[in-house]
Amino acid sequence: MIDFKIKAAMTAAVAVLLTSTAAHAGGLERGGYNIDLLFDPSTYAAEAAATYVNPQRELDNVVDVDPTDGIGSNGIGGGRTDGVRDTEGYWVPRIGVKAGFGDSVDCMADYSQPWGAHTKPGANWMGANDNIETKIESDNYAATCSYKWDVGQGQLRIIGGGFYQEVGGFKERLVTPVLAPGFDGVGRLDLDGSGWGWRAGAAYEIPEYAFRASLVYNSAVDLDNLGGKIDLTKVLLPNGVGGFVPGTKYDVSSFASMPDSLELKVQSGVAPGWLVFGSIKWTDWSQLQVIQINPNSTLDPRNLPTNLTLLYRDGWTVSGGVGHKFNDQWSGAASLTWDRGTSHGYGNQSDTWTLGTGVSYSPTENVELRLAGAVGVLTSGSSVGEDVAYDFGTDIVTAISTSLKVKF
Repeated sequence: MIDFKIKAAMTAAVAVLLTSTAAHAGGLERGGYNIDLLFDPSTYAAEAAATYVNPQRELDNVVDVDPTDGIGSNGIGGGRTDGVRDTEGYWVPRIGVKAGFGDSVDCMADYSQPWGAHTKPGANWMGANDNIETKIESDNYAATCSYKWDVGQGQLRIIGGGFYQEVGGFKERLVTPVLAPGFDGVGRLDLDGSGWGWRAGAAYEIPEYAFRASLVYNSAVDLDNLGGKIDLTKVLLPNGVGGFVPGTKYDVSSFASMPDSLELKVQSGVAPGWLVFGSIKWTDWSQLQVIQINPNSTLDPRNLPTNLTLLYRDGWTVSGGVGHKFNDQWSGAASLTWDRGTSHGYGNQSDTWTLGTGVSYSPTENVELRLAGAVGVLTSGSSVGEDVAYDFGTDIVTAISTSLKVKF
């Protein structure tokens, strides 16, 4: 029979490991949603974690699909067609606190950044009329509670909660070639919005065997107030009579929903000092296809509608691994994760395979320090869009994660 103190230490290492290996997934996913702290057996616990992810995607054989638009227009401009670095590294923070109330109720509050993206191929490549830089960020503030009671050998737990989410970002691209001094042809779109979501789920635990199975659904978040500005003041637009007129800066509005998701997690002790774990997650990225962006005023003919084309398909993430306690202070884990890419013919989010390892050090019963690392493979493919086409080979993604938990 497995000693519970052994199980608790191993679970800590597993939790940080999953955070690091799942940090680079399809769609706009960064840290996703994580409520593992809710299951901590301590009455009170606080946790802070940070993960740095460095995807190294490069684009080759870049072709300007429409030479009458942007960089290829009238033979003006040009840029690199091979070895174009598309992705930027990023941090994923998470902070949470948990409290137990009696033998049945547990609650947690947390801050995270579930969604994000940062691509920056720059202006000196043949696809600048598609993208110079795109950056999306998010802030998520959540509260989650559970109620548990004895059922059979273990305990059944019902989970519920809500969260408030803010999402914003910008995109810059070459709209027209450089036609006159002071006009670089670059347009910029800024958008931000916010909305509410909820979660519900259930878990069954048998502490004696370190067994836990949980199924949690997170709702979509409707960004009903999505709005911002389009800045075309550095762009010269045709005036319809053979000349050009400077673009303008104007307010725009739109609508989008951040996706709902469903995740199943299972872990179990299999021998003294050993734990196995696995998870499968579905994320509804296919609801993000083409986001239409409209000017709030059409009185000025330069206030033009535009769109953000994503054409995502649903995301699937499958992970499994094993954890081991070495002694009273040290435990470790290793995992393998597969993430199905959300791009299928448009974009470069291909399948990802990631191998992760992590260690947990507990100098006292109340403190845990964790460190995890991961290395993954971004598989190859190609993309054909309205403005640019390119190929991409097999690339590497790396990640490192550290966290501190205090419990009492």
